[in-house]
Amino acid sequence: MSAAGLEVAAPKKSCEDERCPFHGGLKVRGKLISGKAVSTSGSGFVVVQLEYLHKVRKYNRSERRRSRISAHLPACLDVREGDSVTIAECRPLSKTISFVVVQSRGAS
Repeated sequence: MSAAGLEVAAPKKSCEDERCPFHGGLKVRGKLISGKAVSTSGSGFVVVQLEYLHKVRKYNRSERRRSRISAHLPACLDVREGDSVTIAECRPLSKTISFVVVQSRGAS
């Protein structure tokens, strides 16, 4: 069963979170991004780190870069540091949060 218009299975656990794309009223749109959860110490959100290659055209080389995105964590998902997660874009929930976690695939 996919929920919220995503190609992701809905979690088995239920929650009462209004900002949950599966059990609440939050709509997702735009990007689906996969990354690694590097911080779960905040209440209700995680920090996801993305690693990518950036091409330096002048020297015809590539360099590794990282960026961090804060994402809302619904109560129905269990995410620990080091887990591989998928986040989806949604409306701005706070000053720094415009993504929500939709899937956790455990440690990778």
